[in-house]
Amino acid sequence: MPSGKEIIKVSCVKHIYPDRTEVYLCGLDFVVHEGERVVILGPNGSGKSTLLHHLLGLLEPHEGLVRVFGHNPAKEYEKIRSRIGVLLQDVNDQIIAPTVWDDVAFCPRNFGVSEQEGGQMVERALNQVGIAHLRDKICHYLSEGERRKVALAGALVLQPELLILDEPLEGLDPKSRTDLISLFNQLHSLGGITIVMTTHDVNLVSHFADSVYMLVKGGEIVSRGSPRDLFANTERFFSSSLDPPLLAALFKRLQEEGLQVGIPLTVEEAVKEIMEREKRQRRASPEAHS
Repeated sequence: MPSGKEIIKVSCVKHIYPDRTEVYLCGLDFVVHEGERVVILGPNGSGKSTLLHHLLGLLEPHEGLVRVFGHNPAKEYEKIRSRIGVLLQDVNDQIIAPTVWDDVAFCPRNFGVSEQEGGQMVERALNQVGIAHLRDKICHYLSEGERRKVALAGALVLQPELLILDEPLEGLDPKSRTDLISLFNQLHSLGGITIVMTTHDVNLVSHFADSVYMLVKGGEIVSRGSPRDLFANTERFFSSSLDPPLLAALFKRLQEEGLQVGIPLTVEEAVKEIMEREKRQRRASPEAHS
């Protein structure tokens, strides 16, 4: 169980959009503890963004409870704004200044921080994300991966306690995806920041999450557990209209055929599992003792 204090709780939220579409974020309570890396996993239309928008105070529930750092974000977001960093799915909605430096400096200036202190904060954030060399570049001409890092630097500049990421890897090439996952994990390991991420990419989970919440269409939260717990029950993926990770599906099938194997989270674990099984077979075979 997580050892940090509870900083987010969402309990049986109902939201009705202007077009009368109803989303029920019910089933299990959504709870995040300090220092956790939490993934909200679900197909399109399952309510992942609706959940995040409630955490950010952009939506107010018609029913249910939403608390972030003990506050109702829809009514008291100003009290928690400096404690939360946000990376939106479409970073073009988030980048508002012409140059990288000016964009990352927007929040310190908006909070009334002096130019000297603000400059130090911007420098630290650019170095954290590894884009100090882009400080004078025009945002419009950067690659998608670079713009994503600019927006992330802007989210980190005030040194938030909670980082909220909405489909942060969507549309990126494999190398950019790998770089960002490594960066998120580094931010967590070095600073202990709490991270909540939405995704429909099941293959991301094993490389990042401490805890995973799985949603089905309509918003029901059907399960919570570690990636290993999740991968051990591939039926959950089908109920959520998601394909299980290929490794999990393969080794689950091997179990059904009678092989005594575990469910690996990574390729490295799969190789180790196969090699250890091969060694056991060699030791047990008659030829090994002849």
